Amino acid sequence: MRRVLTSLLPALLLIAAGPARAESPEGQRHAAWQACLDAAFADHARTTSRSVAATKAVSLCHDREEAYLGALAGSPLLDAEDVARIRPALVARARDRLMGERRFSAL
Repeated sequence: MRRVLTSLLPALLLIAAGPARAESPEGQRHAAWQACLDAAFADHARTTSRSVAATKAVSLCHDREEAYLGALAGSPLLDAEDVARIRPALVARARDRLMGERRFSAL
């Protein structure tokens, strides 16, 4: 059963963060995190490489990332262990999005 839940985890995260749930606490925190990433990236991309700007944006928006992940961990679909396991892939996907790269994975 645990294996089934683990395999569904990426899909559950996408559902939790999707536009249809934008009014939910998870959706609002996701939108705030994405807005912070976009603003920080745009600010730093003017003076540094895209890669450095993306890394800096992820670092500067860590508090909003934590708020979003905390909301996910408090949802009925996920727990803190699930969120901790998926966090690296979620952050990598956000960084890739900033740099205009597509990540071809379940996330």
